[in-house]
Amino acid sequence: MPLPPSGGFREPPPVPSAPNGDPLLAARFTVPAPPEAYLRRPRLTERLDEGARGPLTLVNGPAGAGKTLLVADWITTGGAPGRAAWLTVEPGDEAPGVFWTYILEALRRRGLQTPEAIGGPARPGAVDHSLLTGLAARLNRRTEPLILVLDAFDRVVTSAELAEQLHFVLGHAGGGLRLVIISRTEPLLPLHRYRAAGQVTEIRGADLALSPEETARLLDRHHMDLSPDGTRALTGRTGGWAAGLRLCILAAEGADDPETFLKDFETSRSTLADFLLAEVLATQPAETQDLLLRTSVLDRIHPGLADALTGRQDAEPLLDALRRANAFVESIGQGWYRLHPLFAEILRVHLRARHPGLEPELHRRAGQWLADAGLLTEALPHSADAGDWEAAATRLVTAPAIGRLLTGLDAERLGALFSRMPPDTRGPAADLVRAARELACHDLDRALGRLRRAEETLPADAHPDSAALRLSCALLRVRAARATGSADRAEAAARDAEEARRVLPAERLARYPELSALLLADLGAARLWAGRLAAARSALSAAARADAGPGTASLRQECLAGLALTDFLHGWPGRAETHAREAVAEAERAGLPPADRTGVARLVLAAVAIERDEPAAARTHLDAAAAAPREPLVTAGLVLLRSRLLLARGKPRAALRVAAALEPPPPPVEPSPWLHERVALATAAAQLAEGRAQAAIRTLEGVDGGAETAVTAARARLAAGDRETARALLERLPAGQGEGPGTTVRVLLARAQTADADGDEAGARRLTARALALARPEQVRRPFLESGPWLRRLARRRPALTRGHDWLGAALTGHTAAPGGPAGAAPAPVTEPLSEREHEVVERLAQLMSTEEIAADLYLSVNTVKTHLKSLYRKLGATRRAEAVRRARDLHLL
Repeated sequence: MPLPPSGGFREPPPVPSAPNGDPLLAARFTVPAPPEAYLRRPRLTERLDEGARGPLTLVNGPAGAGKTLLVADWITTGGAPGRAAWLTVEPGDEAPGVFWTYILEALRRRGLQTPEAIGGPARPGAVDHSLLTGLAARLNRRTEPLILVLDAFDRVVTSAELAEQLHFVLGHAGGGLRLVIISRTEPLLPLHRYRAAGQVTEIRGADLALSPEETARLLDRHHMDLSPDGTRALTGRTGGWAAGLRLCILAAEGADDPETFLKDFETSRSTLADFLLAEVLATQPAETQDLLLRTSVLDRIHPGLADALTGRQDAEPLLDALRRANAFVESIGQGWYRLHPLFAEILRVHLRARHPGLEPELHRRAGQWLADAGLLTEALPHSADAGDWEAAATRLVTAPAIGRLLTGLDAERLGALFSRMPPDTRGPAADLVRAARELACHDLDRALGRLRRAEETLPADAHPDSAALRLSCALLRVRAARATGSADRAEAAARDAEEARRVLPAERLARYPELSALLLADLGAARLWAGRLAAARSALSAAARADAGPGTASLRQECLAGLALTDFLHGWPGRAETHAREAVAEAERAGLPPADRTGVARLVLAAVAIERDEPAAARTHLDAAAAAPREPLVTAGLVLLRSRLLLARGKPRAALRVAAALEPPPPPVEPSPWLHERVALATAAAQLAEGRAQAAIRTLEGVDGGAETAVTAARARLAAGDRETARALLERLPAGQGEGPGTTVRVLLARAQTADADGDEAGARRLTARALALARPEQVRRPFLESGPWLRRLARRRPALTRGHDWLGAALTGHTAAPGGPAGAAPAPVTEPLSEREHEVVERLAQLMSTEEIAADLYLSVNTVKTHLKSLYRKLGATRRAEAVRRARDLHLL
């Protein structure tokens, strides 16, 4: 047959082959195409860009983590288009001749012109060193580097020979080669050298895991809408594992309610389970499979703990091998490991199918090992899952860690755990755990019953576990006494606690510092409620100095707030403000949720603001206190301060109504003597402002109070014309040692008023000057505003008295009785000082000038005059012109 013309037929190019004669598979040089719904992640592609500036990039993660698609997308969409060679490694490539034949072909396909002298490997099992030298030299002459991607490198990862050869070529290629290795395991390259030289960029499994925000974007690409909580739950359940997320989303695409479907999705009956069981579990030896199944009941795995579950002694090398193989086991530091959450979930189901009834025994062993290792909070859930609730309660109480049910980072978790404890669990430890939970939930009656029953069965011997039971019971009794306001019972329980502590080893107590902090904080709070302020301060100060760990942050902010309150009650507003702000800052710093933040600190800040005549700040703090959890002290404090704020605004009748609405706490809570005194003071002050001096006298009769009560009673007597009794009340006051300016200034002003009433102007001036000097550093204004018209008259007669005291503002501009109140009554103050322009406007109002006339006289617009009128009406507490003029006259503003 004649040959066809030469132009009509062209010989196909020869198919390159490996040294063993097999043709090279073209598909292995092809960059995989990402699917249409692939999620591009800039945070990772930026890392790849960074890696391309150095010799080596390692993308290392478990199966299905998205390693290959990440690098493929980077290459095809801008990372290295046209200059990246791709090779998918296959089993069998561990033969150096085969491996380097494929490498050379991959590089040629991307334009590397290799001289004939380089040639190619002649034998499958070896490669001449001269070939590697020639290749490195050729790459070193390139002006632009080639990127070589080796995908699935874990298939030849055990070949130290290949790793050494790669290292040689990479090291001598200079800037001509950039190597990207995609692998489930670490290559045998000397990574420590690359890391020390800063020549490797690593993208690990944790980096590859999708964040909740990325999960939301992936859901959007699949046109699926989940709530933020649902998205976070899905990300947490899958650990951000890319393949797991995609399989879950695909499974939910046909569901009517994808969120509910994903929440209830049984991974054990899905392609996820098939994937993990086939790709990970089935590929492991029998001993490794047994280890994985048994440790699936653990949140984190220690080799010693794993040995306790398997009964063998091989956990450490097996776990490390799984970690290195990226077999969904990761190291979390200090010798501990963790299973991927989805893998663990599937393994647990497989464990129940393969070994029915074994799971409770594994939990029992885990609980015992963790308890012996001192990891109590991790041991307890395992004891509970084993159904051994008596052991769980006993471990908690005898640790002694009962305080962790009441405060700290574990309180909510432990409370939820023991809420599952069956009602038939017996013993004093179980009763104490229930009592602690009920106290935490403010179920006081039931808690007291539990405590009484526990006390009847407590052992009395000297064994440390028995002492720990008694200590835990005493601690809960102190907390119950705080809740009932009984300082006597709190102090008796504190003595019992101290007796039990002496039996326990110091190192055992040192592990649970919240015990001392809790006991002191509760004792201090009980004393504070009972009015034993010095003793309260001692306990609260000691508690605030206790261990500063996160477990006691809530207690510290409570104690600082309590110290702020004792400061304020002693008349030290500056100190009170400092402690209150420290309490607020402590809560912020520790990130305490609103339910764990005391409202007492905000109440103290509101009280300080009222003392300084800063009503806007006071209202802000009161609003914040109202949002805090309600306890008797906060409830009473809110009422009292709202009453004081109304009085400061010149509304004594409203202040009386608010104070009268305060009811004593119901039994079994005992009444607080100082709160009773404060209610009486608030009521009497409002009655005085209304001009009802006799009513104020009756209100204070029989009130066993301190200096402020005596001062208010003296002012009421003076208003009633009874100077002798007023003088006697003030003379009986002690020297005031330890009392701050908030109290002392009031005493001095009351004595000055008495002297003024007696005609002793020099004495009144001297006492007033001392009060001004004492009040100035703390900016205490309220006592001057509450003093009455005598002080305004004195200041008018002796203007030098207030010279240099501009901080008072309008404090000495005069007072007036409430509308309708009789003359001579203690007046309501101006809420804010009038501006100079407002003074000019009110003077013209007194001249019966119209708005238009005032505007013309002051060269203002009519609207500006109207604005000034509204402002001065508000400040004078008036609604009409005539009333504003009358109040201005009474206040000596005219």
